[in-house]
Amino acid sequence: MPIPILVYHQIDEPGAPGAPFGGLVVSPRNFVSQMTWLKRLGWTGLSMRDLLPDLKGDRSGRVVGITFDDGFSNVHRNALPVLEALGFTATSYIVSRQIGGSNEWDRAIGVPHWACMTKAELLEWCSYGHEIGAHTLDHVRLTAMPRSEARQQIRGVRHELEDKLGRKVQAFCYPYGDVSAQVRDLVADAGYATGTTTRRGRFRRKDDLLLLPRRAPQGTDGWLTVLRKCFSG
Repeated sequence: MPIPILVYHQIDEPGAPGAPFGGLVVSPRNFVSQMTWLKRLGWTGLSMRDLLPDLKGDRSGRVVGITFDDGFSNVHRNALPVLEALGFTATSYIVSRQIGGSNEWDRAIGVPHWACMTKAELLEWCSYGHEIGAHTLDHVRLTAMPRSEARQQIRGVRHELEDKLGRKVQAFCYPYGDVSAQVRDLVADAGYATGTTTRRGRFRRKDDLLLLPRRAPQGTDGWLTVLRKCFSG
């Protein structure tokens, strides 16, 4: 059975109409509805760590991966209580040099300022059974830099997160979905168990665990649209 993996970025009230990447901001109300209907229909939301047995074929069931890219503070504030109430777990991919900072990588393209989780928020996230994943040191385009620098971004983020949070980091996410065969192999060499992309689709048994497809709910998507994304593609 194909396994859907959902990717969110921010859970907050949408900004001004026409704001760059505004569709990546899902309102708390929509998020509650989406997660609640998944639960009602018998799905269990899992972090990449908790989903791994299903991806490997060691277990089967109605499961969906829940992931959040970039580590925004509003995910801690608005998604954590919902996940806890439903018994779901999720993975938040963190840019290690922006812990307690903001989306500096977006400044040049005019995306509004959004705060990233602090160390205390990340530790609380982990205390509820959720996972921290790696999203590079600086949210960079890995294919646009020399191999040695890409290796440092991939390996260094893992070391920084494990040192700061005292948690094992085994999930990686490619910023911008920017990946090549060489970058994929660097992630494998660094010892990550999973790697998520922006390629659309659901996981099938033949898929590479380091090149996992995902589906992205948009800010205007209702719960029915999200369910369709889980069942199709």
